[in-house]
Amino acid sequence: MSFRYEIRLSGEGGQGLVLAGKILAEAAAIYDDKNATQSQSYGPEARGGASRSDVIISDDEIDYPKALNLDLLLAFTQESCNRYAIDLKPDGILLVDSESVATVPKGDYRLFKIPIVDIAKNDVGKAMVANIVALGIIASVIKIISEDAIESAILARVPKGTENMNLKAFKIGLEKGKTLLADR
Repeated sequence: MSFRYEIRLSGEGGQGLVLAGKILAEAAAIYDDKNATQSQSYGPEARGGASRSDVIISDDEIDYPKALNLDLLLAFTQESCNRYAIDLKPDGILLVDSESVATVPKGDYRLFKIPIVDIAKNDVGKAMVANIVALGIIASVIKIISEDAIESAILARVPKGTENMNLKAFKIGLEKGKTLLADR
């Protein structure tokens, strides 16, 4: 039986979700030798409008590149949680920024609430790396893409001069994700 895992990173423009999706897809396809696609959708506003990035990872050919039955949803905003939680498959994972998402819709999913943006601000020193903190959490929780592959993709994709900060954000996210799992 073939393996297919669908991830949606959602929030608003300016949160780096498209970059995070590209990093996940490249980590899977280039560094972990899996099949992967990444697509994105965002409002006409560069910042503040709705934004999402879908990543599909498979060990087989990906015949349809749109995520329809999500295994994992990252929601950085209440609006994105409300809009996309319905797309989670039974026993999927809903990962929300606990400071921005106050209520979650009812559903048959595993819920992880963590203050991702606050962690980026307080532990790394920059809110703008919340997307990379989230990648660390996701890597810890789903264990589908190797940590080394994600680190390599981060180094290949982030702006020059920010590599150390982004690697720090990723490692902090990994630790936070491991703590989330240990607390269950």
